[in-house]
Amino acid sequence: MASSHIEHKLKLLPDLPGCYEMKNINGKIIYVGKSKNLKHRVRSYFKSSHTGKTAKMVSEVADFETIFTSTDKESFLLEITLIQKYRPYFNIQLKQGHNGYPYIKITNERDPRIMIVNSYKKDGGYYFGPYPNVYAADETVNFLQKVYPLRRCHGYQGRPCLYYHMGQCLGACFKTVPRSEYDKQIKKIKSFLNGDVSIAKRMLSKRMEKAADKLEFERAAEVRDQLHYIEATVEKQKIISKDYVPRDIFNYYMDKGWLSIQIFYLRQARLMKRVKKLFPILNSPEEEMVNFIVQFYQKRNQPLPKEILVPKQLPCDVISKLLHVPVRTPQRGQKHALIQMAAKNAELTLKEKFRLIELDNRKTKGAMKELTDKLNIKPGHRIEAFDHSDIQGADLVSAMVVFVDGKPNHKLYRKYKLRTVHHADEAASTREVIRRRYSRLLKEHKSMPDLILMDGGVIQMNAVKDVLINELDLHIPVAGMVKNDKHKTADLLYGAYDHHVNLNPKSQAFYLVQRVQDEVHRFVINYHHHVHTKSSINSRLDNIHGVGPKTRNKLLRKFGSIKHIANAQIDDLRNLGISKTTAQTIKFTLDHPKVGSKN
Repeated sequence: MASSHIEHKLKLLPDLPGCYEMKNINGKIIYVGKSKNLKHRVRSYFKSSHTGKTAKMVSEVADFETIFTSTDKESFLLEITLIQKYRPYFNIQLKQGHNGYPYIKITNERDPRIMIVNSYKKDGGYYFGPYPNVYAADETVNFLQKVYPLRRCHGYQGRPCLYYHMGQCLGACFKTVPRSEYDKQIKKIKSFLNGDVSIAKRMLSKRMEKAADKLEFERAAEVRDQLHYIEATVEKQKIISKDYVPRDIFNYYMDKGWLSIQIFYLRQARLMKRVKKLFPILNSPEEEMVNFIVQFYQKRNQPLPKEILVPKQLPCDVISKLLHVPVRTPQRGQKHALIQMAAKNAELTLKEKFRLIELDNRKTKGAMKELTDKLNIKPGHRIEAFDHSDIQGADLVSAMVVFVDGKPNHKLYRKYKLRTVHHADEAASTREVIRRRYSRLLKEHKSMPDLILMDGGVIQMNAVKDVLINELDLHIPVAGMVKNDKHKTADLLYGAYDHHVNLNPKSQAFYLVQRVQDEVHRFVINYHHHVHTKSSINSRLDNIHGVGPKTRNKLLRKFGSIKHIANAQIDDLRNLGISKTTAQTIKFTLDHPKVGSKN
C-alpha cells in the first residue's frame, strides 16, 4: 500500500511524457523508467497488483521523482542517460546485458568508415545518437553507405572489392582515395544526421514513385520503409546537443513568493543530471537568480562548464563577468528548446509543492479539528504526548513529543531520566514527569498544550489528572491512547469516567492519534536504548578492579565502546596513563566477563 506522501504525489502527476526515478527509504535511486504518460505509468505501479521483480521493486519504493520532456523520444534518450549514470539495482536486474542504445559513428581513420557502435569514446571519431530504435539506426546506416559511400571493405587488397562495384565504397581496396573526397562525403553525412534530410527524402520519394509506376510494389514498400527509418533516426532531439561542449542550463519559475530553479547538466552531448531548488525569496527573481548562479559555482566541487545558458530575463554580461565563462541566451533551435523545457519543469515542480502543502495542511489541520470535535473540547493546535520505558525496572526514562497542527515539532521534544522512581511504577513515573513538565511551564509563564495524550491506560490517566488538578490547578484535557491485542491504535479513553471514544479507522483523527502514538513510542525507546547502553558500559567498567570514574571516562572517550576497548592492545591502554597491571586486568576481565570484578 502506498504511503500518504506517495498518494499525494500521484494526484499531482501530469499527462506528459518523461522519466521517473523510484527511490528507496535512503533516497537511493533503485529504478529508472520512462513513459509517454507519466500519470498513467507511475500510478500503475501503486494501483495495480504485481508479481516477481516488479512487486519487489514497488515494495521498496519510498518516494519518486519525475523529469518532464517534450516528446516520448526525448524520454527514451534521457532514460538511457539516467540508467548509465545511477546504475539502479532493478534496472540492472531487469535489463541484464543491456548496454544502452547505439550510436552511428564515422571513424577517425585514413580511410574512414560509417558504422553502428554501442558506446561513445574519445577517439576523434564523429558520433551521432544514441538512437532508441536500433533497427531504424541500422537501416539508416545501410542507406548512407549506398548514397554517401566511404570505405566498406577491410582496406587495400590490390583489387576492387564487391562494394566498389556496387557503388558503396570509394575504392580504398585498390587505390589511394583523396582526403578531400572523404571530407566531401562526411560533410553530407553529418548534415544528414543533424537533421537535413530533405535531399535524401526527395531522392527516395522519386524512387518509390518510380517503383510504383512500374508496379514493383514490394520495392516501393522497401523504399517507403527506408523513409520511415530515416525519420525515426534523425528526428530532432532536444535532449541531444549537436556538439560536445559541457553546458549548464538554468531556468526558473516564481509564484507566491517562492522561486523554483531547474539546472540541467549537458555533458557529452547528453543531459546527464538535473538539479532542482525551491526557496522563498524577498527580492526580484532576476536578482535572486544572478546571486544563486554565482554562489552555485562558489560551492566546493562544483566545476564551471564551458558555457552557461540562461533565460532572456537574466543579464548574461554580468554573470559572465563574475564567473569568467560565456553566458548566453539561445533564441532558437535545440538550446532554446532546452531552456523552455527547464522552465516547464521548474513550473511543474513548484505547483506540485504548493499542492502537496495544501493537501498536507488540509489533512493535518483537519485531523486536529476532527479530534477535538470528537472529544467535545474547544479547537486547539498543540498536543503533548508522554510514554515511559524501562527494562525489568532498571534505567527508567520518560519522553514527550509535541504535535502542532497535526505535525511533529522536533524542537519541542523532551527527554526525562526519572529521579524519584527507582522501580517500574506507571503511576509514580507519570506523576514525576507531568509535575516536572508543567510546573516548569508555569514558572516560565509559557503556554500550555490544548490536549495531553498518554500512551497508557486508566492508571496513567488518573495520575496525570491528580497532578494537574490537585497539585498545579491546571485544567488541560487528557486522553489515553488505547491499543488492541495486535498492539495497534484502537481508540481513546477520555472524560471524568475514562469512557472509550471510538475513532473511525479511516478518519484523519484516527491517523493523527496513530502517528502520535507511534512517534512517542519510537522516541522513548530510542532514548531508553541510549541510556541503557551507556549504563551497561559504565557498569561493566566500574566492576573492574582498579578502574574508577576517571579511568572509565578516559577509556570511553578514546575507544567509544566495550568492544573496541576489548580489542585494544595493552600498550594502547597504557598510553592513556593506565598502569600495566590495571591494563592487563581490563583486558583479562573483558575477555572473561565472569572473572576479575571488584566483587
